This record gives sequence, structure tokens and C-alpha cells, in this order.
Amino acid sequence: MDNGASSYRRFLAGDDEGLADIIRTYRDGLIFYLNGFVNDIHTAEDLAEDVLVKLAVKKPAFREKSSFKTWLYTIGRNEACTYLRRHKITYVPLEEVPAQAAVGDAPEIGYFRNEKSRALHMCLAGLKSEYHQVLWLYYFDELPAKEIAVVMKKSVHNVETLLYRARKAARSALEAEGLNDENL
Repeated sequence: MDNGASSYRRFLAGDDEGLADIIRTYRDGLIFYLNGFVNDIHTAEDLAEDVLVKLAVKKPAFREKSSFKTWLYTIGRNEACTYLRRHKITYVPLEEVPAQAAVGDAPEIGYFRNEKSRALHMCLAGLKSEYHQVLWLYYFDELPAKEIAVVMKKSVHNVETLLYRARKAARSALEAEGLNDENL
């Protein structure tokens, strides 16, 4: 059973601890996912807060057609797109963003638990934005292709093709950095 779904049902039934569980479980991952859209961690934090407030105040219906995490990330993606549209910000692919501080200085470094995640994160900055998004959802948020398709509003076949191409591009980026990951 999806822990997020059961926590949300508890919250809807009147148990405020259910919402607290959702925030503890999904807040950081949602922030880092949204940061991929807005390229500003503070704005991503605000957007994640907006998504969680929307859950608390509007209490949208969760129809369980996908996992709770997929549903939550879809709401987050919609919030990010609305933010970009309202502020007339053109989504800038990550490959065009000026180089930032070293990866070790990035605020999300604590989120990455193992060497494979860190190596993949390092190479994501140089990939096309769609590649970045699909790899993030697949590796870091561990969503299956079917749920990624829901979040990205693409067909499962398109996601699988995108995932194949993103892996290939990431593998090339890793090899260019002198790293080799056979399992990517």
C-alpha cells in the first residue's frame, strides 16, 4: 500500500498527523524535482510549499489511478509550469544555465545517498532538460515508466524512448568525466 495515500486518507478523515507524514516523506524530493524546472532552490521550496498547502486547504481528490507520489509530483509540475507562465519565465534547459558551484556545495547533496546517485547528479547538469527530468524521476524518485508518463504528460513508449536516450547521454557524460557505470 502506498504510504502517502494512506496518510492522505487519514488527513482527509481529520487526522492532521497524516499531512505531517506526507510533508516529512515527500517535501525534500518534491523540492529537488521542482528545482529542475525553476533552477532556483528557494523558488522550488516555495512551490513545494504551495503544493502542500493546496493539499491541506483545497483537499483535491486522489483517485488512486497512479501512486500518491506520482499524483503529488504531477501537481508540483503543474505548479511549476504555472509559476513560469505567470512570471513570463522561459524554461531554460539546464545545459544553458551557467555553471554553478561545485556539486559538493549544492544544497541537495545531502539527498544523495550513494556514489551512483552522486555521479549521475554530476552529469545531469549537462543534459537536455527532458533527459534530466526523466532520469531524476526514474533514479532518484524511483518511479516506473508508467508513472513518469503521467507526470511528464507523455505516452509510456515516449518515456521509455526518452529514458533510453537519456541513459545513453548520461553514460557518455559519465565517460567524459572518466567515470564508468555499467548499470546505468
